Amino acid sequence: MKQIIKIAFLLISFSNCKQRDEQECKDCYPENIGDIVFDKNLDDPSFKICNPDRIFQYYNLNTGLRYKGEKPKISEHFNELKTSEIAYEQSGYITIRFIINCEGKTGYFRVQQMDNNFNRNVFDVELLEKFLLLTKQLDGWITHEKSGRSVDYYQYLTFKIEKGKLIEIMP
Repeated sequence: MKQIIKIAFLLISFSNCKQRDEQECKDCYPENIGDIVFDKNLDDPSFKICNPDRIFQYYNLNTGLRYKGEKPKISEHFNELKTSEIAYEQSGYITIRFIINCEGKTGYFRVQQMDNNFNRNVFDVELLEKFLLLTKQLDGWITHEKSGRSVDYYQYLTFKIEKGKLIEIMP
């Protein structure tokens, strides 16, 4: 009988601990992997998310890249970096991820840098600022609709750089 009481006590203790840990995790981790949380040091407070409870991933909306003029227009926008000699001999990938709200406006930009082996990399700050500025200047984003209403969604652009030259823009 004492063994059963000990086991019951341990199970109750473990259960309470697990519930506490789950709540702590909800407080410190985003709802979904990849969620971008507002950062007062990085983000424009005037950028409004229409439905903060549900921001879609662009690929879940089954429509692909939605930009006026599509990918050719985006590539044209970055032509100054494609045709000019970037004075940096670095190679790898720069990915800029952001939110497009229900009005087609952008915000919450985040940057990731990788070498050609997809390991963390650090590109020159001036180069990163050029890519970020040009990305923020893109103003032809088309809204997505779900169940008849415009929704917020995540988008990204990845820039492939070889020896300081912009080679490709993905997706």
